[in-house]
Amino acid sequence: MSGWTAKRFWKQAVAEPCDGGFTITLDGRAVKTPAKRLLVLPTLQMAQIIAAEWDAQQGRVRPETMPATRAANSALDNVAVQFHAVARDLARYGETDLLCYRATDPEELVNRQADAWDPLLAWSATALRAPLIATAGVMHIRQPQPSIDKLTGHVHAFTPFQLAAVHDLIAISGSLVLALAVTRGRLSVHEAWRLSRIDETWQNELWGVDEDAAALESLKRQALIEAAHFFALCG
Repeated sequence: MSGWTAKRFWKQAVAEPCDGGFTITLDGRAVKTPAKRLLVLPTLQMAQIIAAEWDAQQGRVRPETMPATRAANSALDNVAVQFHAVARDLARYGETDLLCYRATDPEELVNRQADAWDPLLAWSATALRAPLIATAGVMHIRQPQPSIDKLTGHVHAFTPFQLAAVHDLIAISGSLVLALAVTRGRLSVHEAWRLSRIDETWQNELWGVDEDAAALESLKRQALIEAAHFFALCG
């Protein structure tokens, strides 16, 4: 990325219009992605958030503190240049969606999963027109092809910037249905996180919380929140 150095050299980061959308300049110098593409953003709000991330850097530049910048770079350098392949791979999550694979026992966990996940599968069947089959155990089941085709269409309808966010929503939650529910306002990102962690919560209640695992889960939860925020910035 142009200007992406170990230390801050600029005085001011500014969001401003450009051909095709909005961009960021550092003391008048246009920011580019790691692949040397101009950082052209779809909305002014996104550009303002990214400019604020650059302005917040003090001394050494810390990309890990710039989630919107990283997501925008991914959208332009990775998703946009192989959009159909990325969309196809993400749509395949519908074939093994987390919500479709249930515990066989104990009864309390079985009921907890059903209470949490059945309403989302019902929503998928109606709102997305993609009914999916739930099963007990981990043996793979074949989902209805018309449902997979419909889910594939929904995924391909996103823009590259939206898909960059959806990628993380799906990968972290393990569920295409949960991700689509967040993008359509059916669930908040916090609800989606809770629903995606039914099994982990159960295990913690039984055996207690492992500190290392909890730290990793905290990072994943924050990444999920950042992905939902970035999706909202896409307009």
